[in-house]
Amino acid sequence: MKTKILEASVDFLEQPFLNPIQISSGLITKATEARVTVTVRVGASEGTGCGSIYLSDLWAWPGAPPSRDAKDASMRELCRILATSLADWCGGEEEHPLELGLRLHHSLDCSEAWATLPLLARAVCASPFDAAIHDAAGHATARSAFHFYENDVPLPSADAWFVNKNACDAIRRTLRTPLNVLDAWWLISAKDDLEKIVHHAIAKNGISRFKIKVLAKDNAEDAARTAEVFRRARNWGLFPILSIDSNEGNPHADSVADYLDRLESLDPEAYAALAYLEQPTTRDILASPQNWTGIGKRKPILLDEGLTSLEILPFVKEQGWSGLALKTCKGHSFALVSAAWAKENSLALSLQDLTNPGYSGIHSFLLGAHISTLNGIELNSPQYTPAANQPWLPRLSGLFEPKHGVHRMEDTMAPGLGSSIVQLL
Repeated sequence: MKTKILEASVDFLEQPFLNPIQISSGLITKATEARVTVTVRVGASEGTGCGSIYLSDLWAWPGAPPSRDAKDASMRELCRILATSLADWCGGEEEHPLELGLRLHHSLDCSEAWATLPLLARAVCASPFDAAIHDAAGHATARSAFHFYENDVPLPSADAWFVNKNACDAIRRTLRTPLNVLDAWWLISAKDDLEKIVHHAIAKNGISRFKIKVLAKDNAEDAARTAEVFRRARNWGLFPILSIDSNEGNPHADSVADYLDRLESLDPEAYAALAYLEQPTTRDILASPQNWTGIGKRKPILLDEGLTSLEILPFVKEQGWSGLALKTCKGHSFALVSAAWAKENSLALSLQDLTNPGYSGIHSFLLGAHISTLNGIELNSPQYTPAANQPWLPRLSGLFEPKHGVHRMEDTMAPGLGSSIVQLL
């Protein structure tokens, strides 16, 4: 699987949101989609692959200054720089696609020239290139990118994280025969009209799993909001499953315990329906460590924004996190190694979203199809940017127009990461 990067390119599309997403750091009303192509050579064969991601600055680079427009411009510029010299950023050698992806992540982690961008923002910029490398290698070899681990090969950037020093073996044991159907979730923003949103999700899409964004400013209010979502879904005859995401809004672990206490007291059934919580406190888990052991015995606490490098992994166990929230926007290679490490250490996994459209939605589904998670898949581009998915319809309507509470895709064994499944109109 020695893969040589030949060339890369990137284009940008501005995608407006049908409805805004209110998170603790602000309001998302639009996003820049970075679409990447990469050409590689594997042996005597060449292949070109695709990848995409939203450059979600409000999530990847919260706070001010600079302005959001300036952040978006910086992330676009980093994508352009990566496109012009991708092989150099990946170490300048022929390597396994996963090794290339991890070297890209590491190069950006160590980059002084781009240190003004948070590592999470840099990882988002790199992620469509990582995906496109794997997609291209799959096209060159006529194989799914999830079959690149059938034979053991050295992966120096990953091997050291596993007991037997064999990342290929660990990843192989993590991957399953892919599913064609994954449970779907509907996101409820902090300011959404509950009757409208819950009714729509149930009546049109048959969805009974709801991710609730809370602002973590008032635990009583957040507990009441959670219970209300549960009750409205029950009134529609469903037994909903819930997750909670404050996007780091909670000041400390005690405030999370207080929220859980209030919810359990207010509505024990809603409390029982809560499946897990995402990253309640600040993403810098080294500067602001929390002890999650007690809370983790009540409900799984999953690391999301704080999962930015493999070096974080030992502290995940030390601080009592229940598991990891995987996201393709941090890199395909990084996601696979993180998932395999979590499995080896008996930690839980979920598959979360960055409103992935088109290529990135296909990629995310394929990851969830091959890796067992608590939640199936969160994929909210059908909810927020449906226009971005139109070129893939009706061919992938099962994926981008969920029905009966699930996303469905039959071509889970397509070469690479699925860009060949359908041609853009």
